[in-house]
Amino acid sequence: MVLGAGLGTRMRPLTDRVPKPLVRLAGRALIDHVLDGLARAGVARAVVNVHHLADALEAHLARRPPPPRIVISDERAHLLDTGGGVHQALPLLGPDAFFVHNSDSVWLEPESGPDTLARMIAAWDDDAMDCLMLLAPVRAALGHAGRGDFVMDVPADAPEDAAGRLTRAGAEAQEVQEPREPLVFAGVSIAHPRLFAGAPAGPFSLNRLWDRAARAGRLFGVRHGGLWMHVGSPDALAAAERVMADARR
Repeated sequence: MVLGAGLGTRMRPLTDRVPKPLVRLAGRALIDHVLDGLARAGVARAVVNVHHLADALEAHLARRPPPPRIVISDERAHLLDTGGGVHQALPLLGPDAFFVHNSDSVWLEPESGPDTLARMIAAWDDDAMDCLMLLAPVRAALGHAGRGDFVMDVPADAPEDAAGRLTRAGAEAQEVQEPREPLVFAGVSIAHPRLFAGAPAGPFSLNRLWDRAARAGRLFGVRHGGLWMHVGSPDALAAAERVMADARR
């Protein structure tokens, strides 16, 4: 599931003319960076929701050759937010776990080892998890101004592939003696349809379901080993362009 329906208000004035997924980074639309990564991970079909300037986004996706094959989840009538958008698309996504990927999340892969999405697939535990998030240390998060979203119950020196249970940053149990490194949600997760059990109709944020999964001990994360970029504003886009140009040298 690629989230492409948002209004992109922080990316204005660029998104006055094009939907944010079609804003170009390093000569390619943001959503093409996302879909290329999914294709490398073996994803054969991607559901993309559309709302803002939906015709332009649909036309672009129709010109893109598979993989992945694109299926549209239409939100032209009502924008459903992150949770509501995925909830509406569940019949298109099937009964098994699936990626949920923001269209403005881009990263540089670590210099060695498997690609990031392949690492997430390897870390997924269908029995123990309702959601597995990709997380980046604050120091390796470009375009993120906060202090971090989650902490993980594995030490910072654990192997990169280690998955750990998550709690909200600042909400650790009182018995925890050592402060844990705050980590930023890096815009991509694996979710099982059961995460949406009892979800309301209409618009709602995925945060509601993540908090419920965390309370049940079923929200997990893995660390990203490279630089993660949230390309959510013109300034962040310019910074990401510089990073990508340096990486090509």
